[in-house]
Parts: sequence; structure tokens; C-alpha cells
Amino acid sequence: MDKRRSLAIFIGLMVLYGILTGLNVFLSQGDYVATMPPAQMPAPLPVVALVAGAGVLVVYGALGLIGLFLWRKLGLPELWDSRVTNRQRFLIPAIAGAVVGIVLIVGDLVFRSFNGIGPFPHPPFPTSLVASLAAGIGEETVFRLFFISLWTWLVSRVILRGRFQPAVYWVVSVFSAIAFGMSHLPSIMFLKGWTTMSQVPPALMIELLLLNGIMSLVGAYYFRKYGFLATAGVHFWADIVWHVIWGVAG
Repeated sequence: MDKRRSLAIFIGLMVLYGILTGLNVFLSQGDYVATMPPAQMPAPLPVVALVAGAGVLVVYGALGLIGLFLWRKLGLPELWDSRVTNRQRFLIPAIAGAVVGIVLIVGDLVFRSFNGIGPFPHPPFPTSLVASLAAGIGEETVFRLFFISLWTWLVSRVILRGRFQPAVYWVVSVFSAIAFGMSHLPSIMFLKGWTTMSQVPPALMIELLLLNGIMSLVGAYYFRKYGFLATAGVHFWADIVWHVIWGVAG
């Protein structure tokens, strides 16, 4: 029952992610990302939205299904696990995510005076709300459900023949955190017109890896403890505090 319910919920999340991705095409991005004017789009906006939504549904759906399958092989909590309470699945990750969001704000205030770009850009509201929900699904699918499941299974089960799984999990989670942090660099480089890594200020690199790494490792902790919905919840609520609330107030 848990497996079938988990699969159904995952499919629903992927459909929602595809819809959010398509919707985002119509929303203003402000200074958060560089976007092409509608007049220069290769196709009408509805077509671009449909292609974007369908694309993420296929790609992220495939990666997520692989991760879901391997996660089960590791014997860790299902996406919807009857052993996990709703308090553990939703409330605790929401509180943890809000705390992480506050840490991101504090980090932004500390680094902005010497990171080379000042305050981090935020998407305007309501784009920030859509982006927060989309990131909680999409980025967690790639960097936690797929990345961590694949490499933990490959190293601990295939190479080490079932030994040292907890240690492998956390080593892989650190690499996932680094990859997640680095994934935010290309958009910043594009916005600033930087063409090489040597142009990125060291303080900015540290900020990206540190702050995104904190969110990643907190998410990895709840992923292992309570499953995918928990890590998605951590990410979503962190972004609500960071991008939505702070983005408006800051």
C-alpha cells in the first residue's frame, strides 16, 4: 500500500511541477534571472510554457523514478510511509525549513558587504511563491531523491556490498550539497556578465556553498529520517522565508 501511494503522490508532484514550470513562463522574473523578451521568444508563450512543463515532467519524472526505486533498495522511508506521522512528515520539516530560511537571511546580511554582488536577488511576488514550490519539488528530486539515492546505493550496496551505508549516505550528502550550491552559480554569472569562474569573488563562492550547503544537509537529514516529502518541505519553507517573506521585506 505504501509503495502504491508513494508512486501516486510522486506522479502527482511531477504533474504539479510541470504545471508550475509552465506557469512560471508567464510570470515576471524581475532581476532574479535574465529572461528573453516575449517578442524574441522562438514560439508563442503558451507553446513555450507547454514545452517547458512537458520537458521537466519527462526528465525530472524519469530521474525521480530511478531515485525512488533505489531509495527503496536502501530500505529507507517511502515517499509516503505509514511509519512516519504527519507531524514528522510536514510540521517538523516546516519548522526546520523556517529556521534554515532565517539562517539564509542572516548569511545574506553578513556576506552582502563583501561578496561582490551585494544582496542576493529574489524573484518578485507572486513568482517567488511559485518558484519556492517548484524548487521544493524539482531541486529536491534531482539533488536528494536521485543524486543521494543513486550514489548511496552504488557505493554502499554495489561497491561495498552493503557495508557502511550510514557513512556513505553522509559523504554522498556532502557532495550533493556542493553540487546544489554550484548549481546556483551559472545564473549569477549570467546576470553579472561573468564568463569565467576566475571572475567569481571567493567570498561569493563561499556564501553559495555554505548557505546552500546548510539547507542541503538539513534536507538530507530529514530525507533519511522521514522521506522525500520531509526534505521537500524543508526546502519549500526555507524558500518561503528567504525568497517570499525576505524578498518582499528586504
